[in-house]
Amino acid sequence: MQFIDLAAQQKRIRPQIEAGFKKILDHGQYILGPEIRELEEKLAAFTGSPYAVSVASGTDALLMPLMVEKIGPGDAIFTSTFTFIATAEVIKLLGATPVFVDIDPETFNIDPGKLETAIKQTVAKKKLTPKGIIPVDLFGQPAAYQAIQALADKYHLFVLEDAAQSFGASQKGKKAGALARVAATSFFPAKPLGCYGDGGMIFTDSKEMQEQLLSIRVHGQGADKYTNVRIGINGRMDSLQAAVLLAKMDIFPEEIEMRQQVAARYSRMLAGMVKVPKVLNENISAWAQYSVLHPRRDEIIKKLRENGIPTAIYYPIPLHLQEAFTELGYRKNDFPIAEKIAGEIFSLPMHPYLAAAEQEFIAKIVCQGNEK
Repeated sequence: MQFIDLAAQQKRIRPQIEAGFKKILDHGQYILGPEIRELEEKLAAFTGSPYAVSVASGTDALLMPLMVEKIGPGDAIFTSTFTFIATAEVIKLLGATPVFVDIDPETFNIDPGKLETAIKQTVAKKKLTPKGIIPVDLFGQPAAYQAIQALADKYHLFVLEDAAQSFGASQKGKKAGALARVAATSFFPAKPLGCYGDGGMIFTDSKEMQEQLLSIRVHGQGADKYTNVRIGINGRMDSLQAAVLLAKMDIFPEEIEMRQQVAARYSRMLAGMVKVPKVLNENISAWAQYSVLHPRRDEIIKKLRENGIPTAIYYPIPLHLQEAFTELGYRKNDFPIAEKIAGEIFSLPMHPYLAAAEQEFIAKIVCQGNEK
């Protein structure tokens, strides 16, 4: 059994992928070839965002908007403590300070009430200047953007949507990637829409930001690559990765619907055995992961693995307790909800091609592992 079955997906679109590769081999534009612009236009249209800029990774997609905003030493950026390190890593890379916030116990996304408390405390201390918020759409479910944007407006902050796990999701009919003025997503192979290497995309409603992002991704170039008007990075996506994503987009809406069906079956089968995920009525999740909670997680995982069922833990250590952020001075019990969830959460196999019979077997083993 596969945790994520990329082979089943590839079987459906292999001819299209190979045709895309052949086209690139023929024209020889391996970086920023015509596939890049085609992909940007297609994904901008899909999300409803006016502009899309492809980049080399999801991490670059988070970093580059912060560079446009000139984030640096003395600046505070508020984000969830319960996420992958890249979200906060990009803040530190620019010399700014991540200010962590606890999460909602139901959605695992940043808690808007606790976010405002953190903003007020930071303002009162007068050591850092609050500049922005990076909400994370964890496991595919969009964060509470209406409440978050209200706080951003109140305290004059920008919002950068971390949609690394939520491409294909929506909130009140609006697609992830267009839920804030600027958004970042990842095309790491395990994502709902993944390439065959690293890749990412930035979405924005600002023409000015788009133009700056295009410059930053090629070493801050101006009129040409030997005219540099700002400090940038090598953040370009390969044409081959764009070809993979273009082929996958042909079946992506169908796969998102298939993920809904897989998740619904899980929730029916596992109800009462573990705490199943809650998706708010206003949201459609992209189901990047199907993550459940149980206080005796390790016993269940052991039983699953004995039966050839792979699992993963996202995330065993919240960011405020990671060694990389020791200097920020956080301690155990600073964010009790995230810490409790980190000790109970685990993810089951999740992909569009997971059969009902496989899920029945998984549920049976979870039940066995749940027995005292």
